[in-house]
Amino acid sequence: MYCGPSAYLKKVKWKYTVHSSDINKLKQYIEKVENLEVEKIEIQEHISDIYKQAKSDGFDPKIMKKIIKIKKMKVEDRETEDLLLDTYMLALGLLPPNETVE
Repeated sequence: MYCGPSAYLKKVKWKYTVHSSDINKLKQYIEKVENLEVEKIEIQEHISDIYKQAKSDGFDPKIMKKIIKIKKMKVEDRETEDLLLDTYMLALGLLPPNETVE
């Protein structure tokens, strides 16, 4: 019979001991991650600003993001994705048969 988490915790006592050197290491790891999270937010804000500047110059940020995604892909993966996209679009009637890429 399920009695809920508090009933379970009363029956089983957990006890952990951590050495002071390990506590310091843990604190350092936590601080490093927290600092990196702050940096990540700052970098994301800078990237957002760049997209806003590009948009004000007439560029489409969505297309720019797609290009960046494509540049990160392996050539084989990109070719496979393009082939599947063409195949699906052709099957759904979104691409005329004479416009398929070979």
